[in-house]
Amino acid sequence: MLDYVAKLTKNPYKCSREDLDELRSVGFDDTAILQINLIASWFNYINRVADGLGVGRE
Repeated sequence: MLDYVAKLTKNPYKCSREDLDELRSVGFDDTAILQINLIASWFNYINRVADGLGVGRE
């Protein structure tokens, strides 16, 4: 799961069906995969918004 999230964060265009198949092979169902994707994507989005606005920097 963490490998998928790292790939989604760093190089989302490289995510493929094989990545999803790998998650399924270790026990994640489609609902769990969707939740993993949504949560990681949301955090990536929020962090980029905050970084772009300088939130939390002095």
